[in-house]
Formats: sequence, structure tokens, C-alpha cells
Amino acid sequence: MTRAGRYIYAIIYLVALYVPILLIVLFSFSSSVYVAFPINGWTVNWYAEMATSSGLLEALRNSLIVAAIASVTSTAIGTLAALAFTRHRFVGRSAFGLLMLLPLALPVVVVGVALLSVLILAGFRLSLLTVALGHVIICTPFAFGVMNSRLDGLNRDFELASADLGEPPFVTFWRITVPLALPGLIASLLLTFTVSFDEFILSFFLSSNSPTLPVFMWSQMRFPDRLPMVLALASAILFVTCVAIATVLALRGRDTMREQAT
Repeated sequence: MTRAGRYIYAIIYLVALYVPILLIVLFSFSSSVYVAFPINGWTVNWYAEMATSSGLLEALRNSLIVAAIASVTSTAIGTLAALAFTRHRFVGRSAFGLLMLLPLALPVVVVGVALLSVLILAGFRLSLLTVALGHVIICTPFAFGVMNSRLDGLNRDFELASADLGEPPFVTFWRITVPLALPGLIASLLLTFTVSFDEFILSFFLSSNSPTLPVFMWSQMRFPDRLPMVLALASAILFVTCVAIATVLALRGRDTMREQAT
């Protein structure tokens, strides 16, 4: 492919990726309930309606609760599994690593149907806890991957020195390993929180009368007059995401400048 062809391909890719997102933001300020050009007027009423919608606020609360539970639990499981995988040699170690990552290769709809069937057979009532359980299953491989990479790259001399000084394994883990692995822990928490917050299929299968935000947005899109509020909600989520990414990049840049200065 020529250089001009690569430029054209890159432009087409960027247009296809970002123009629909920009259109969501644009139409969220339209005064019409219909998504169409030309835009007849501008308003922020959809954002005001979004802020006063009790159903939306409840769905947001549900998503935050589920994402918090899923991110903390999956990060804890992934960290312990990565610690065993990187610090010990045991029979079936390779199979263990593959099994930890297997949910990434399984269709989410298959996981949802299987988990729903098991929960119904076991007599569990669908609730936010069942949703969180499903999210933990799909988030744990992400946590394991992040923490496995982080722990595998750590200098083990500090851990060995702590052990030589007579510290118990748990004390060594808490005082030495955890501080060194803190960037990986933060990255795992953020990644799994995002995956859980965005998950629709498992939330749809495993929730009852308490929908999460993606399920709420999907249910509202069936009504044409509520589409503008959904667009406003999507734009608000996009704005928060951009602010979070910019904050992380700014903090990383500041840390890099400090390291270079020292």
C-alpha cells in the first residue's frame, strides 16, 4: 500500500470511528425529538430531564454499586491468582493460566445463559448481587492479565530480602509486594470498573427489577420521545470518560517529569 493509500485508510477509519460519537453529542443539544438534519434549534432541556429522571438515577446507582463490587472482587481474585502463577511452580500451571483467561474467549451471551440457568436451578432470586456475580466472572480475566504482567515484572529482591529478615509471607506481601504493585492494582480496578459499568448482556440476563444503566438506556430507546435523553446521557458519560483519561494522562506526565528531574 502506498503512503497516500495509508493516509486515506487512516482518515476513513478515524471518520467511521469518531463521527458517530460526535453526532451523538451534537444531537443531544437538538430541540427536536427526532435525530435528523437540519437541526431546527438548540436546547439543554434533555440534560435537565436526565438529571431529574428517577429511573435514570436509580439505574446509575445500580451500575455504580455493581461495578464497585465487581472491580474490587475481581481485582482481589486476579491478584491472588497472579501471585500464585508468578511466584510458584506447580502441576497444571499452564492450564491454570489458560483457565483464568478462558472467559475472554467465551461469547458473553453463552456465559449469561449458562449462569442464569445455574442460578435458577439453585433457587437464587435475580438481583444486583447476581449481576455482580456475572460481572466478576468476565472481569477477573482482565484483572489477572494486568496483575500477572505487573507482578512478573517486579524485582523480587525486595521480597526475598524481607523473607530473609524473617517476615511472614503475608507481611511481605502487604508491606513489599502491594506497594510495588500499586500501579497495577489501580489499573486493574479502573479497567474492571469500566468493563462492568459498560456490560449489557449479562446485566440483561441476570437483573430483575433493578436495571443497570446500559439496560435502562436500551429500554428507553424503544420510545422515540426518550431518545434525546439517552443521547444526553451518552454524551455525559463520554464527557466524564474524557475527563478521567485526561486526568490520568496529566498525572502520568507529571510523574514522568519528576522522574526525569531527579
